[in-house]
Amino acid sequence: MAAPEGSLRKRKVADAGRAPVSLPEPEPESNAAARPTRLRAGTFWLTRIVLLKALALVYFVAFLVAFNQNKQLIGERGLLPCKAYLKSIQQYFHGKIGWDAWNYAPTILWLLDWSDMNFNLDLLAVLGLGISSFILITGCANMILMAMLWVFYLSLVNVGQVWYSFGWESQLLETGFLGIFLCPLWTLSRLPKYTPTSRVVLWGFRWLIFRIMLGAGLIKIRGDKCWWDLTCMDYHYETQPVPNPLAYFLHQSPWWFHRFETFSNHVLELLVPFFVFLGRRLCLLHGVLQIFFQVVLILSGNLSFLNWLTIVPSLSCFDDATLGFLFPSGPGGLKDRVLKMQKEEAEGANPKPRYGCLVRRVANLSLGILLAWLSVPVVINLLSSKQVMNTSFNPLRIVNTYGAFGSITKERTEVILQGTASTNASAPDAVWEDYEFKCKPGNPWRRPCLISPYHYRLDWLMWFAAFQTYEQNEWILHLAGKLLANNAEALSLLALNPFEGRAPPRWVRGEHWRYRFSRPGGKHASEGKWWARKRIGSYFPPLRLEDLKNYFKARGWPLEEPM
Repeated sequence: MAAPEGSLRKRKVADAGRAPVSLPEPEPESNAAARPTRLRAGTFWLTRIVLLKALALVYFVAFLVAFNQNKQLIGERGLLPCKAYLKSIQQYFHGKIGWDAWNYAPTILWLLDWSDMNFNLDLLAVLGLGISSFILITGCANMILMAMLWVFYLSLVNVGQVWYSFGWESQLLETGFLGIFLCPLWTLSRLPKYTPTSRVVLWGFRWLIFRIMLGAGLIKIRGDKCWWDLTCMDYHYETQPVPNPLAYFLHQSPWWFHRFETFSNHVLELLVPFFVFLGRRLCLLHGVLQIFFQVVLILSGNLSFLNWLTIVPSLSCFDDATLGFLFPSGPGGLKDRVLKMQKEEAEGANPKPRYGCLVRRVANLSLGILLAWLSVPVVINLLSSKQVMNTSFNPLRIVNTYGAFGSITKERTEVILQGTASTNASAPDAVWEDYEFKCKPGNPWRRPCLISPYHYRLDWLMWFAAFQTYEQNEWILHLAGKLLANNAEALSLLALNPFEGRAPPRWVRGEHWRYRFSRPGGKHASEGKWWARKRIGSYFPPLRLEDLKNYFKARGWPLEEPM
């Protein structure tokens, strides 16, 4: 129906008296691009970069520890030489280095010249340091580089004997094996357009963190009643392998706080792991809680790189939308490039599939089948009332079972090594002087150290030796022999040699002591002591170098010459 002519005329007259209205100009493309845009959930391009960098950091620390300590521990004249270990395996299999020997101890050291084993060990460590440094700095890797890291570390672990017997060695190998399949085969690019992050690998990482946490929780409630009555944390800070300064103060916390800690531990290890299977939001919550838990453990103890390593699979719970804040938002940056890739995917402009994409799909599917098959004994172990922790069911350690602190020691004992220059070890006037280790408790006045994620392997083994016997740890007598000779290589593992610049000791002995934290405001604390200690007795009797001659000869260890 047409409007009346008069009303139209009036409207025109009224509009003529107004100022002309200007239409808004279109916004320049540069300004539109500068507006903040949120990443879409469900892609994992940035997640892969964070995962690779985190894994490379742990590899770097592990190879750094190997470079600094392998020669002293498993080198040519180490406490447990790996050459002698490999020869014993070779002898067991009738002198052949065949499939059986490779299967028993997979290591590329079988292929190298054994005339200078120190060089071989250093070579593996240096190559590992170089590759992990590159990945840590650049955030990019390919399957070849990641496979090299895995092979090098596998080669060290399988000849490391007791020095590499900790659960985190297998955990690093399993994590590193999954890391191989995160990357393209050849390309060195942080955002390889034709190689999106495999969901199979992401679920492999999630399956790993699920087993780590659930295994740790189950071994606790099956292993020690103090986890049931919530009293384990009354002892943990004082009796853990290598306490740090914060552990001293946490040990003094009130009883109700320790009960809360123990109960929270059960929630985080027995309930929260199932969140990973319950959708995106609960999976994100799982990742946040587990990372927070590991940070708390890092702050409260020197558990090597274990907790740093456990953070790595937790990162698989986060997608690009949740990790985008870690990356700058400038044009041309990684975040901007991922936004463009997400936009292209939403518009259906996916790159044409290549032959390599098909190969990768087959490889990822094969990986999923392999992980499922190797997980069967692991799941059976988790469900068993006789659960064992930190065990590998295959020589390549691809899928393992984990656990931590299945039992808590209620008091701390330490082995203190001492030497004397006296000709008569039994003389009442013999002066015995203490050797100090890098980190383990010794001198009561010395503040606990803070070294995580670094790892002093000898200090950890001394903790185990303290609640065993020296017959169960024959390497400790080898160490005693090296101290009797003032061996510089062995002494580099210690913090203090009381005979430095002097003739070596005539006798060395091991003394057994009970340690406890000093009580704030008490007598020992007022004297500046962190520890109070009381002698239990002898751990091993006074020994001279000549007393060890036959012992060394039977084990193929060269008798040390005094320096």
